[in-house]
Amino acid sequence: MNKKIMMVLAAVLFNCMTGGVLAMAAGISPVIGAGGMNAVAVLFGGAMPQGMLRAGVYKEIWTGELVKALRGLLEGTWLDGIPDSSSLVNNDIIHLVEVGVDPDVLVNNTTYPIPLQALDDKDIAIELDKFQTKVTPITDDELYAISYDKMSRVKESHSNAINDAKFAKAAHALCATENTATTPVLTTTGERDADTGRLRLTPADLVRMKAALDKLKVPADRRRLVLCPDHVNDLLLADQKFKEQYNINQTEGKIGRLYGFDIYEFGNNPLYDTSGKKKAVGATASAGEFQCSFAFYTQRVFKATGSTKMYYSAAETDPEYQRNKINFRHYFICMFKKADAGVVMRSGYQATAPSGGTENEEGA
Repeated sequence: MNKKIMMVLAAVLFNCMTGGVLAMAAGISPVIGAGGMNAVAVLFGGAMPQGMLRAGVYKEIWTGELVKALRGLLEGTWLDGIPDSSSLVNNDIIHLVEVGVDPDVLVNNTTYPIPLQALDDKDIAIELDKFQTKVTPITDDELYAISYDKMSRVKESHSNAINDAKFAKAAHALCATENTATTPVLTTTGERDADTGRLRLTPADLVRMKAALDKLKVPADRRRLVLCPDHVNDLLLADQKFKEQYNINQTEGKIGRLYGFDIYEFGNNPLYDTSGKKKAVGATASAGEFQCSFAFYTQRVFKATGSTKMYYSAAETDPEYQRNKINFRHYFICMFKKADAGVVMRSGYQATAPSGGTENEEGA
């Protein structure tokens, strides 16, 4: 009984707060708004399944909080500052011609494959990538909570899961499938790591990345380099200037600036096989396969965010365990506008040390 009373009081308080805020936004007295919101709850509460109206209001708040969390997780990252085309999204679909995407980008696109017949159409539409979290059981107290601290546990876990997945997909989209004249995939040339056979990244390799973009006539400003952890560690061992800069800039997310690149670190860059071809999103590494690093010109890339929606089923529908269930769906995409504004550096590989008779793998 006490629990029901508390839930009623909480609902009334929340309706007052929500009605007051909406009323002030509309230029009406907050007292009228508070009374009106509670009147709506009373009038329609009996005509709807128990808790439906209240849950609908909370659902909007939960979704809003997740959207804010996802925006916050973009700040200071390597995706921050990339041109945003979200205003062109309609029903989680974006028309690539409106964004200015070159058809050459679409022909060999393995991250967001486009049907060939669509390439002949002047209006090429693509659905934003769907990121859906796993279902989480949640108690009534958490679901109907007004205080944000009770929302934080579930909100944080779901926003982090979505964020990790969308960053990994974006990184995959910004890395070339294989080496071509306009999509260079280079190979590291440093010393062999005795444990893995991986050839380390050197400062000279960064200069080669710069030279590759110079050859493509990519503007010198707004070049961004996203290093995998292996390559970050290689530079920490080899380059004193990089070591001095590492993690000094805590406000913008960059870990340094060298050779014209704003440098970031990301722990889930794509894998390349030993033949130099990019592996699928989420693939596991075999012997001789390592994460790459990649660089791009931010103005020839775009990102777009679509809808975010919360799904849940009430405890009343789960008589066995009496648990509410909640998950979220979020739409997002990131890809090149033109296929001539990036360069990839994958790690070379030697199965055995040179003294064992195995030659270095050729670099691109």
